Amino acid sequence: MPAVTVVNPLALPRVPRPNPLTDADRPVLSVTTAPKGFEGEGFPVRRAFAGVDLRALDPFVHMDQMGEVEYGPGEPKGTAWHPHRGFETVTYMIDGEMKHQDSHGGGGLIGGGDTQWMTAGSGILHIETPPEHLVVSGGLFHGIQLWVNLPRAQKFAVPRYQDITAGKVALLSSPDGGALIRVIAGELGGHPGPGSTYTPITLLHVTLAPGASLTLPWRRDFNALVYALGGNGTVGTEGRPLRSGQLAVLGDGGAITIGADAHQDSRTSGFDVFVLGGEPIREPVAAYGPFVMNTRAELLQAFEDYQAGRLGAIPAAHADVDAATPDAATPDAATPDAE
Repeated sequence: MPAVTVVNPLALPRVPRPNPLTDADRPVLSVTTAPKGFEGEGFPVRRAFAGVDLRALDPFVHMDQMGEVEYGPGEPKGTAWHPHRGFETVTYMIDGEMKHQDSHGGGGLIGGGDTQWMTAGSGILHIETPPEHLVVSGGLFHGIQLWVNLPRAQKFAVPRYQDITAGKVALLSSPDGGALIRVIAGELGGHPGPGSTYTPITLLHVTLAPGASLTLPWRRDFNALVYALGGNGTVGTEGRPLRSGQLAVLGDGGAITIGADAHQDSRTSGFDVFVLGGEPIREPVAAYGPFVMNTRAELLQAFEDYQAGRLGAIPAAHADVDAATPDAATPDAATPDAE
């Protein structure tokens, strides 16, 4: 699980230790195991947020762990053209490569440690495919796709891209050098990441060496989620076990504690976690397929606009490829109401 690594973490800026007198550690409210499924044209995913109340996730809506899978030649798969409206997609590649294109002429190729941040806003058509050379050769594929909700006032923002290459990610170390912290968006202990967000959030990819422990300062007005990408460890000062493919939802407080088991399995050299949190939007959510709006009427309008071609057109070079139906290449349909 390379993403971005360094030879000597102690050469990096250190994350400040939270004050134990004022920054209480966040308790673990729940641990859930992500079910396995298939996305797009058939690539394997784990539904990280399955079974978790949307109010505990706000401002996030959906997250897939893509892979980790070792493809043989000819096996890599992607998605068909599909629409989005009302939120942002964040694709973070750990291993392998993914090619993106959209109806506004945006896109590009992202590989290990790169992030592509797409604000769908008012509406966009989008496709994700493995590059041709990866289809021919096969290889390791692993990443995260996160959906970040947009506030009502930004639901119809102009679509945009942020290409965050691996070299732009802020790298930090724990005080003892036992953990490498990659800041993708937001800030941690005064160290900002490169991602620009409509809603205040923080996204981290943390790798802990076997037996290492890390306590992170965390904004009290943010929620806090810890997802295990690979390896085994614990979360919270109570040492709640957390295994690969599990999500911990944390309660209130000013710090997050994560520990790596001293003995990891043969496939992992440490404990990798995706740590995320943000300021809750606290607005009604109506979500179905590729659309995340505030009301059912807005959802119906999104479907009508898509069918009428008002969310964009497939570029001429791909005109012979039909766009996917609105609920294709998307999470399970749901219409929750979050207050």
